[in-house]
Amino acid sequence: MMRNVAQTIGNLIDKQTVSIISSVDSEGFPNTKAMLAPRKREGIGVFWFTTNTSSARVAQYRLDPKACIYFFDRRFFRGVMLKGAMEVLEDAESKEMIWREGDTLYYPKGVTDPDYCVLRFTAQSGRYYANLRSEDFVVE
Repeated sequence: MMRNVAQTIGNLIDKQTVSIISSVDSEGFPNTKAMLAPRKREGIGVFWFTTNTSSARVAQYRLDPKACIYFFDRRFFRGVMLKGAMEVLEDAESKEMIWREGDTLYYPKGVTDPDYCVLRFTAQSGRYYANLRSEDFVVE
């Protein structure tokens, strides 16, 4: 049993440059894609990502917010899956909160680009794998 779940998992997440996110399509199948690391996180419960409003993932989350995110450490062969819900945010406050210099590469019209939105993931539970063992946990 992990002693400090949030700290152990938070440390793993903070060292990764890639995130894996999953959604559910209209036929009920999981869809997974690699993304950049989250722009912001609150513990292991809330994560913010940037993406294109026109993306397939955004359309899927609008129809079904069920989501999963995954982070893994190749070097030590350990990872964490978090299950929860993904919200699509298009309000100015959310967009400005995680905007970074250089984002115009992806969103040429700047922070007000209609093709720029924020995904906010809220975790409910997770599963951590390390040292040939898996452990389920609830996110509080």
